[in-house]
Amino acid sequence: MISYLIATSALVIIAAIAGLALNLQWGLGGLVNFGLFGFYMLGAYVCGLFSVWGAPPLVAMAGAIVLVALASAATSLISIRLSEDYLAIVTLGFAECLKLFISYEEWLTRGTLGIPGIVRPFAAYVPQGYGDAAFLGFAVLCLVVVFAVFERVARSPFGRLLRASREDPAVADTLGKNVLVLRLKTFALGGAALGIAGSLHAFYYTYIDPTQFGTIITAYAFMAVVIGGRGSNVGVLIASFTVIALLEGSRFLIDVFPVLDGSQLAALRLFLVGAGLVAILIFKPDGLVREYRLRATRS
Repeated sequence: MISYLIATSALVIIAAIAGLALNLQWGLGGLVNFGLFGFYMLGAYVCGLFSVWGAPPLVAMAGAIVLVALASAATSLISIRLSEDYLAIVTLGFAECLKLFISYEEWLTRGTLGIPGIVRPFAAYVPQGYGDAAFLGFAVLCLVVVFAVFERVARSPFGRLLRASREDPAVADTLGKNVLVLRLKTFALGGAALGIAGSLHAFYYTYIDPTQFGTIITAYAFMAVVIGGRGSNVGVLIASFTVIALLEGSRFLIDVFPVLDGSQLAALRLFLVGAGLVAILIFKPDGLVREYRLRATRS
């Protein structure tokens, strides 16, 4: 039971970091990133490749953060003149092209065979049997750092500029703000967080292959942002836990309805998860937590 809780907690943390990245890009900046899973996958593969090539785990993770941030910034430059709808298509296209590259360029990524033997951080110093717990502690530390940085960004002048650009880019541009540079910085910072999330994915499973990455990762991130409250980092954390709890908790329905077979149980799980998410949106249409707004106080 403890192992299951540790595994579930690790999934929640990884999903939360991906959700925080999307919340910065889309929640605060208004930049739709349907290709989130591609940048997440890039982080996992860069970290995994560096690790098996002999780089220390933290160095491999740092390399993933830098390269995913650069790839995100480059993608935003490619789509620099596009509106939100076309930007979403470009990011999704990038993710799918990257997945095809990883699947077929066996000389670099081993293709569908995947990359085994990825070493976790501090694995040499962790007593046998405590590897998962130690990884969970490291993942929690990463989440705290990402949350603290993004919360600081949301409450800073840069965050207010992001919200202004989200509401009306033309007004922000008229006031002398470079919206194009703002878009580049936003994508790069969100990409860095996705590099962390992808690296944690690689460290957790210690083996990666292309089948582990798909649009469902993007869907989970969007659910976390929408349910938690667009622009609210605290809401994303709560929603990440809620979404994973619904998905994982529904696995125990077999104990409640033992007469159901596997296909019926899967259908019931999807129905209950969907109903739970819809109920949250009905009673909390703006999300669980409203985004931070700077307010003037009367003297």
